[in-house]
Parts: sequence; C-alpha cells; structure tokens
Amino acid sequence: MIRIQDIWSAITELLPPALQESYDNCGLQVGDPSLPATGVLCCVDITEQVLQEALQKKCNVIIAHHPLLFKGLKRIGTESYIERCVRFAIRHDLAIYAAHTNADNADGGLNYLLAEDLGLSQVTSLEPQRGTLMELVTFVPTQYVSHVSEALWSAGAGKIGAYDSCSYRSEGTGTFRALDGAHPFVGEVGSLHEEQEERLSVTFPAYLQPQVERALLSAHPYETPAYSITSLANLHPRIGAGVIGELAEEEPLESFLERIARYFRTDQLRYSVTPKTHVKRIAICGGAGAFLWSKARRAGADILITGEAKYNDYFDCEGAPILATVGHYESEHIATRLFAQIISQKMPNFAVYQSELDSNPIKALQHP
Repeated sequence: MIRIQDIWSAITELLPPALQESYDNCGLQVGDPSLPATGVLCCVDITEQVLQEALQKKCNVIIAHHPLLFKGLKRIGTESYIERCVRFAIRHDLAIYAAHTNADNADGGLNYLLAEDLGLSQVTSLEPQRGTLMELVTFVPTQYVSHVSEALWSAGAGKIGAYDSCSYRSEGTGTFRALDGAHPFVGEVGSLHEEQEERLSVTFPAYLQPQVERALLSAHPYETPAYSITSLANLHPRIGAGVIGELAEEEPLESFLERIARYFRTDQLRYSVTPKTHVKRIAICGGAGAFLWSKARRAGADILITGEAKYNDYFDCEGAPILATVGHYESEHIATRLFAQIISQKMPNFAVYQSELDSNPIKALQHP
C-alpha cells in the first residue's frame, strides 16, 4: 500500500526540503500523511478549480510548486481563496504539499529540466548555495574498507561532478583499550590494542547526513566507530539558484528568442535593449530571477531567461547579458512535469496526473 507520505518521500529524494530558501514554506500544507494515497495531481498553484479536479480524478494528494500557505492563518473561513481551499481540502481529506525553492535549487530540479529542454550542456548552478557540502572522516580496519566505502557510496556520498565512488584512503595504526562493558570486535577488554586501519574520507551533500551516518554505523565492524563530520566551505556546483550552460553552437538572437517564445508558449516575451546579434552561453532561472543578472554577467552569459523582472531591471541590464522575461507562470509550468516524472519513476503503476485546470492568474488582452 502506498501512503501519502510515500509520495512526498519520492519527491524529496530528488528535491530535498533542506534546499529551500529561509523565507519559504515547502512540505505539507494540509492533510494526513499516514492515509493511503489514491492518486496524485501535480500543479503550479492551488486553486479551487484544481481541488475540484483532484476529486474528479480521484486523487487525494496534490503536489504544487507554489505553497498555499506562506503566512500563518488566523482563521479558516470563506473570505479568501486560501481559506476556502484549506476548508475544502480538510473536508475532502486531501493532502497538499508544496515543492517550491527546493525544486528551484536542487540538482536535477526545475531549472535543470529547462536547461535540458533548451539543449544546454555543461550546466551548473548560477549562484551555488553555501553550506551544502560536508566531509566524513572515519577509520576502518583494512579488510573492511571496501565494504564501508560501498555502503557510504550507496547512501549518496562520494559524488563529485561527473564522478561517483570518490574517496581518499591512507594507511595507519589505530589504538584503543576496551573498558568493562564493551564488546570489542578485535582486541581484549582491558588491554591496549593496535589495529592496522585506513583513514577513509568522503564528501556528501549536507541534506544526506542522516542516511550517510546510518550507512556508516550499519556497515562499520566496530561497536563504536571513530568518525567526524565537518561542514565545508566548498560550493556544490549544481545546487543553488538558477543555472548556466551552453548551446551546441552559437544561435542568432532573433531565432533564439522565437524558439524561447514557442517553448514557453508566450506571446509576451520581453527583453532588454542589446547590440548582441548571437547567443551561446545561456542562463536560466524560473520565476523571479532578475536578481541573478550580475551573477550571469560574471559567468559570461549572453542572455538570462527568467519569468519576471521590474521595469528598472531592464535599464540596469546595459549590454550583456540580455535580460529576457517570459512570464512567471510560463517559466515554472514545467514543475508539473518534473513532479509527475519523479513520482512515475519511483511508482510506475501509480496514478499521476498533470493538472489540466492549472492556469496563469495573469490575463492579457490581445488587442488587434
């Protein structure tokens, strides 16, 4: 039986909540995670229409990109759409989750999917998050090093860029004396013991610390393994806000903008004044990403594609990179596909839908 909490666990394995920004409210918004799941509906925003759609599709789990609850509610009435949505969800036993800036910042998240669709290679984060890397150092009897290493790698440690199974080992001698009450794997109680050991070190994303520690303690032969975990100043190159990558070859600006407009299904693509005629190095940030323009410039981007920007942002963006906006909703609609893909890969026979009633709250008059 698949429970509601299993759906969220599948999402957070790739989009860890620990990566959300401090102002955000990712995770459970409404509902009981222990209930059996009947189906999942993925959307950008929670609306009354989307909740009705979930009922019609027999889905009691909704994964939204934007949180329904950003601030605490002082009452649950009928005055605002948020209150009505909460009432409706509670009345019909619907569980609502939000994967917002954790989906934006994750390696393999929303921005990486956009980059893949647009044909970019050598993709890295535009503004890597700090405090996302840790190092584990432990000491293992020589004959057990491979076993412990495999356990740590399986838990997600030892991945650096396009490489996995990364570690450093050095030989040495470990000493200890087992005291009364101990049950030593080697040596005798009360006697000083020397053992040929290897110092084993691996790095890992900070959000994996609980499972990496569990893997170590489970695989290590000692009753009480010696180990230390240190936070690193190094930046994870693929975790953070926005992404930057390169097209296979330079593309004329006009044809690239037309391609972008078609991809995002927008007839209101806006971009800053520029003398540029071609682009190759592309920066992307779904949502409101104009704040990354200076980062994109330092990274050598020809253009920064995002959802929205302020009027003065276009003035500030003299020269390169070009600032191009496609609409907030348009730039993040891909989140529904991302969520559906993650769940379907983990639970291939489970009912997962992308909302058909999810819509842009901003309407534009098409003047002839």
